[in-house]
Amino acid sequence: MKLLHIDSSVLGENSASRSLTAAIVARLRVEHPGMEITRRDLAAQTLPHFTPVLAEGHPCVARNGEILDEFLAADIVVIGAPMYNFSIPTQLKAWIDRIQIAGKTFRYTENGPEGLAGPKRVIIASSRGGIYSEGPATAVDFQETYLRHVLGFIGIGDVEIVRAEGLAFGPEQREAAIARALAKIEGELRVAA
Repeated sequence: MKLLHIDSSVLGENSASRSLTAAIVARLRVEHPGMEITRRDLAAQTLPHFTPVLAEGHPCVARNGEILDEFLAADIVVIGAPMYNFSIPTQLKAWIDRIQIAGKTFRYTENGPEGLAGPKRVIIASSRGGIYSEGPATAVDFQETYLRHVLGFIGIGDVEIVRAEGLAFGPEQREAAIARALAKIEGELRVAA
């Protein structure tokens, strides 16, 4: 079994999403001790924004293929996705642009688009300063809704979200939100692949 661990927060040790992805990976590692884990830190090793044409032999072309191969080989993908400005970090969007490849992860048919990414499980560690899962702010949640849509487009329907939100409402709320998310990881997270 192969797991791909993606982090995209720029906050380093202060990142809630990084602490959640670490806990998710640790839990899965206990349940699947022989699991092969590949980690990609998109803030530490940023990807350039996607461009339509790169010269053959450009280092970015090789890296794009490596990123796609890592993703396609993974049985489980754990993604740390903080909400930045109602959406996802630009670093995560650059990675997504490299896995959304016509003919590789999706194709267009007479009946519309068809996902080709294969059966894979994705666990998203979502962190948010405000509350977007309920109330009036749900209309501006372009983070989780986008991720579910883009993953569904390439054929991944098995998406689980572990969420810590309201993190900007003070230290007590932040601590409580992270504790709830960690309790979900320890108790409710499905560990079987």
